[in-house]
Amino acid sequence: QVQLAESGGGLVQAGGSLRLSCAASGSISNIFAVGWFRQAPGKQRDAVATIRSDGRTSYDDPVKGRFTISRDNAKNTVYLQMDNLKPEDTAVYYCATRRVIFPSVFAYDYQYWGQGTQVTVSS
Repeated sequence: QVQLAESGGGLVQAGGSLRLSCAASGSISNIFAVGWFRQAPGKQRDAVATIRSDGRTSYDDPVKGRFTISRDNAKNTVYLQMDNLKPEDTAVYYCATRRVIFPSVFAYDYQYWGQGTQVTVSS
């Protein structure tokens, strides 16, 4: 069983930065794929960034060049560095993990979820 806890959300002006953290209670070591998702009111939960067990990353087009996902297996933590934030980035951000090496962009593929952290970007 893995429990995840996100932190680092908040209110920021457009153009600003935030770093989200996703801490796992159990070991995610190097065999779990991790994804960051976001969900705005009235919209579906979409993947914004994923990271494989070997550290390879992928990003949704709207965040490419602005967001960076990384992981520290020794600390059982995955990060999402968000730069040049835009009002359309406003959402609840969730991290999720699943017991396979390869990530997925589909929320239903993930077994473990954090409670989410609110990110609000003002214009």
